[in-house]
Amino acid sequence: MTGQPQLKRIDTDLAGVCVIEPVVHGDARGYFFESFHAGKYQSIGIDAHFVQSNVSRSAQGVLRGLHYQWPHPQGKLVSVLEGEVYDVAVDIRRGSPSFGRWAAAMLTADNHRQLWIPEGFAHGFCVVSGAATFMYQCTALYDPAADAGVRWNDAAIGIDWPVAAPLLSAKDETAPYLAEVPADRLPVYRAPASAAL
Repeated sequence: MTGQPQLKRIDTDLAGVCVIEPVVHGDARGYFFESFHAGKYQSIGIDAHFVQSNVSRSAQGVLRGLHYQWPHPQGKLVSVLEGEVYDVAVDIRRGSPSFGRWAAAMLTADNHRQLWIPEGFAHGFCVVSGAATFMYQCTALYDPAADAGVRWNDAAIGIDWPVAAPLLSAKDETAPYLAEVPADRLPVYRAPASAAL
């Protein structure tokens, strides 16, 4: 494997949340890359078992989020098949040292980047191109009873969205601010085993 291009992990300011750059093989005909390979992703610290995969299409200016599930949290591996999105993860785990902090990445059909969002984080994105087709693989099935959200423009979180007046669903427009969410409706932070020693 020496000398061969390797799958690349780029850590963000939020522990566990990372950008992944796949190895893309391209020529005049087009390109090919592995959007997931369990062994290779394990080698960069992502040991995920996906049980549901979703695709959504959104117009320019659409903002979806900030969404999460509790209980039955979902880890998500997200990417863009067409267009460009600004993708955001927010740590909403009770007791986390980075509670209320966020990280973001620009995901595009051209850069082929993915964002890994572990369980316990809220997720959202906004479309900055004419339209975008978005794919997300999830570690738990969608559970309507566990579906929850946090307001996209919560000043206490302070996300620097690249759109001033986004197109929102009624659910997202009226989602509670993080401080308004009852403690038992938020994920719980569990310190890594090495940190507990």
